[in-house]
Amino acid sequence: MRRIARPLLAASFISGGIDTLRNPGPRVPQAEKVVSPLVEAVPQLRNTEQVVKIDAGIKIVAGTLFALGKFPRLSAAALIASLVPTTAARHRFWEESDPAKRKQHQVQLLKNAGLVGGLLLATVDTEGRPSLAWRAQHAPQAISHAAGDLRRDAELALYSASGAVRHLASDALHDVTDALRGSTAGSLRETTGTLKQSASTAGHAVKHSAAGSLRSATEHLREATDHLRERLPD
Repeated sequence: MRRIARPLLAASFISGGIDTLRNPGPRVPQAEKVVSPLVEAVPQLRNTEQVVKIDAGIKIVAGTLFALGKFPRLSAAALIASLVPTTAARHRFWEESDPAKRKQHQVQLLKNAGLVGGLLLATVDTEGRPSLAWRAQHAPQAISHAAGDLRRDAELALYSASGAVRHLASDALHDVTDALRGSTAGSLRETTGTLKQSASTAGHAVKHSAAGSLRSATEHLREATDHLRERLPD
């Protein structure tokens, strides 16, 4: 729907801007009352015609970007900033004494007001994504969930590590008991080797468990960062 609506809304701005660049003369007298104070206040502006051409360029560029869906909210705001003074300059119906012309300018002013309304909606259209206000409001909740997930995984990893160590210690104790029952030098030497192997295995288990805990924590931290990047303002 946006791919259809945006070009339709931008078409009049692009067409009007091109026509003004080609033939700015007729627009200059209409723009004098609105643009003259700006020309006097800004030394870089030479005359009203230059301002009229700049305004036409803004309509063409912003209208094209809006039609293509590039920076739609920013380009819509630029079109509003261009359309409001243009309407005030070209459709001053209150200054017309002829009822027919007054009515014509009133109709044109209302049409432009409708365009402004459509562009205002476009400036707040997030295309289904959460707004900046929503992201800021829900950021503490996102942080809390991420912290809870990280704490849970750390507790599970530690519990798993302690369980592995308890299991290895129990196996080693059974080996020692069986060896002592035999009460031979060979069995004692074998028991010593078994104890060393069990201790080494327990150390590796703790290392692997700690590494798994660290990987899990890192993954959750990365997910939390991505989640916050989506929710917080840019």
